[in-house]
Amino acid sequence: MRDKCGACKRPHSVCWCPFLPQTTITTRSRVVILQHPAEEKRCLRTVPMLELALSPGQCNVYKGKKFPSAKHTGLEELLRVPNTLVLYPSKESIPIENIPKVEEDSEPYNLVVIDGTWAQAKSMYHNSPLLHSCIQVKLPMKGESEYIIRTQPNEGCLSTVEAVAEALGILEGRHRLKHELLQPLQALCRFQIWHGAVPHQSKKTLLDIGEYRKPVGKRTRKKLYSLVDIPSVQDCKGKEPS
Repeated sequence: MRDKCGACKRPHSVCWCPFLPQTTITTRSRVVILQHPAEEKRCLRTVPMLELALSPGQCNVYKGKKFPSAKHTGLEELLRVPNTLVLYPSKESIPIENIPKVEEDSEPYNLVVIDGTWAQAKSMYHNSPLLHSCIQVKLPMKGESEYIIRTQPNEGCLSTVEAVAEALGILEGRHRLKHELLQPLQALCRFQIWHGAVPHQSKKTLLDIGEYRKPVGKRTRKKLYSLVDIPSVQDCKGKEPS
């Protein structure tokens, strides 16, 4: 067994902690992660980057498949607060850039983000009716994900840390915030590539150029192409559309 970092739980040779901000970042908004239980077992997950980069108490993680439940202390009250935003690309979602920016004399936002594959996130959202009553927001479509060591459904899909960094930067008008939060992710990808990982293209791109090697049914193909107009899908990794 290799010695592991006590903070990020990665082997010391690939620890990304040196790339965290020198001092934890304090934001006016609070991040609330609703995490699928399967995410906790992934060795390349990105939520720990947020937990370590943001000041204590500013990134709260609730685990489960349905929210809120009896074990989620305080979550129901938080979801009922008028300034709670759910980052999810539903038909009712509005562009996050249309939301009033956080000012010194305004109430900060609670930014709720679902952490799981696209299929898991969709199931969690539909099994959590209280989320539907919150203001739902979506991110602008911007280029490709920097999480290049995982296969995304298409170029518009982002990892959880990327989605949160983009959203906070917009809500708080702090564009450098995204740069600070994404340095550990960039380091993680470099480490993996140095150790033999290959940069991944999205499933849709591979389909477009005829290089996707697995059989794709009509239903899966339809789902992949329906994601083209979705600005962000958090941690769309693995076999799901994913």
